[in-house]
Amino acid sequence: MTVVLDTSALLAIAVDGRQRSTVVAALADNDVWAASAMALTEALPAIDRLVDEPILRLDLEDAVRLVWDHLHVVPVDQRCLDGAASLARSQPVRLSDAIHFAAALRLPAPIRFVTFDPTHIGVAMGLGFDVIST
Repeated sequence: MTVVLDTSALLAIAVDGRQRSTVVAALADNDVWAASAMALTEALPAIDRLVDEPILRLDLEDAVRLVWDHLHVVPVDQRCLDGAASLARSQPVRLSDAIHFAAALRLPAPIRFVTFDPTHIGVAMGLGFDVIST
């Protein structure tokens, strides 16, 4: 099974807590780990909103990048963007969220989609993904 992390799950793996445990458990049970190329682009500035201390920001960024090095990264190319545009027209999602879903749809099924964004859960289930969240 393929596990796809959205930005919230990518960030969660770097922060101690219940959500981190959820992501670690999802990754432990599966062989293929993936994310849209956009996830890292969204995660890095989000770190700045999570903590104020520069050293803690660097620690979080290092943790996110360490996980990133082990993921299959789905490119945000024209094919992905076209899929995202179609999803954004048919689903109640922002375009940036649709990019994550379009990327996941390019991977071999079955897909386990890990998210802590409540707006993603229903859409992911509607796309046939097994959703992992808290």
